[in-house]
Amino acid sequence: MAKIKVHIKNNHASPDTFPPTLEGEAVFTVTRERYEAAATRFPGVADRIEAFIDWDLDNFAKSMATADVLITWDLPTANLREVAPNLKWIQITGAGVEHLCPLDWLPEGVTLVNNKGAHAAKAGEFGLMAVLMLHTKMPAVLANQRKAHWESLYATPVAGRTLLIVGVGNIGGAVAKHAKALGLRVLGVSRHGHAHPNVDRMVTPDRLDAVLPEADFVFVSTPATPETRNLIDRRRLALMKPGAGLINVGRAAVVDYDALREGLAAGRLSGAILDVFDPEPLPPDSPLWQTENLLLTPHISADDGDSYVPLTLDLFFANMRRYLAGEPLANVVRPELGY
Repeated sequence: MAKIKVHIKNNHASPDTFPPTLEGEAVFTVTRERYEAAATRFPGVADRIEAFIDWDLDNFAKSMATADVLITWDLPTANLREVAPNLKWIQITGAGVEHLCPLDWLPEGVTLVNNKGAHAAKAGEFGLMAVLMLHTKMPAVLANQRKAHWESLYATPVAGRTLLIVGVGNIGGAVAKHAKALGLRVLGVSRHGHAHPNVDRMVTPDRLDAVLPEADFVFVSTPATPETRNLIDRRRLALMKPGAGLINVGRAAVVDYDALREGLAAGRLSGAILDVFDPEPLPPDSPLWQTENLLLTPHISADDGDSYVPLTLDLFFANMRRYLAGEPLANVVRPELGY
C-alpha cells in the first residue's frame, strides 16, 4: 500500500516571517525528533505516512510535486494545483490564517485546517493572569516603580466582577473556566451565540454594544476576519464602563489601538494588556511603548517551547486518522469566513 506523502515546511528566522526571532524559530520548528516523538503516540497512523521535513523553499517544488499533505505556517500560493497536483489538505501550524487571506488561491478539493486547540491551556492561564493584573492595578503599579513613586493602590477580591470575552473559542473558553473558578460573572460574544458551560450569558456580535457597558474587563480573543476588523473601535471603546480594562490576545486589527491609547491617557480606562501587534515586532518608535497604564507582551500569551509543536503534531496525526477512516477533518477553515 502506497504511503501518504507529507511535506513539512519550516521557516528559518527572518524579519519577514513569523516568528521573527531565533527563539521563535526553536519554538515553532517541526524537527525530526519532535515528529518521531509524536509518531510514537499514533503508531497505526504513522506507519502509513512518509514525511519529508524541509526548510523554507529549499526543496518545496520537488517535494510538493508528489505530496498529499502539507504542514506549514505559510506557503507560495500561486498555481498551487499545478505545483502540487496530489495535494488533499494543508495543516496550518497556527490558529490564525489571515496572512493567507483571501483564500481564493485554495484549489478545489483541498481542505485547509488550523491548529485551533493547541493554545488553550497556556492562553487560559495568561488570560487569568491578565485579568488579575488589571484588577490589582499592576499597570499603574509598574509605572510607579519606573518613576520611583510610592503609592499604595488597593484592590478588593475579584469575585463578583464581570468579564466579557469577545470570541469564546478554545482560548476564550479556557479563560472563562478560570474566571468562573474565582467567582467572576462571565459574559461572552461568539458568532454563533451558542451556550457555553462557563459563560453566564452568551450573545452574538450584534449585541456587543449592549454588553460592553457591563464589563469590568474585556478579553479579546477573536481572529482577524472581515467581520472582526476594527470590531472594538473608538465608539465601542467609549461604551466601556469607566475604569474598565481591556486585554487583547487575538489580533491587533480587531482593536483600535489609537483610540485605546486616548482612553487610557484620559483615565476613562484603567489599564490594558496587549499581546498582539501590527507589525510585529512592534517598532521602537511606536507610541504604545510609552503609553501609561499599558502593558505590552511580545505575542507570548498562547505559545510555549515545550508543548506547542507536540500539540500541533498531535492535531495533525488525529486528523490523519480521520482522513484514513474517510471521516471529516477537524479544525477546517471556512474560506468565506477567513477562520
